[in-house]
Amino acid sequence: MRVKTKKDRRRRIALRQRKAVRGTPQRPRLAVFRSLAHISAQVIDDTTGTTIVSASSTEATVKTSLTDGARGGNLAGALAVGRVVAERTLEKGITSVVFDRGGFLYHGRVRKVADAARDAGLKF
Repeated sequence: MRVKTKKDRRRRIALRQRKAVRGTPQRPRLAVFRSLAHISAQVIDDTTGTTIVSASSTEATVKTSLTDGARGGNLAGALAVGRVVAERTLEKGITSVVFDRGGFLYHGRVRKVADAARDAGLKF
């Protein structure tokens, strides 16, 4: 795969990382995707290829939990998404996940999603 754009580069990194990061029923994969305006997270069981839990800054329930100045494109919005995905995962009885940054740097909003999920009780 030739790298022509930033998107190609991110996909290549994500595929390389996916070789090592696999989700199981006991320890599913917490995958994060960010765009300029929004951020989303999913908990995925790779053995069956199903999404167990998801949360996104575009959901109405997440939007109501956003405080003043928080939106999907900033750190406060990422904290809210991380907290919501962790709460939903814990409700399903899953306490431990593996983190998949999806080719993005572990920095900024991606890191805040991980920190919020850890603070809410997920282990990884």
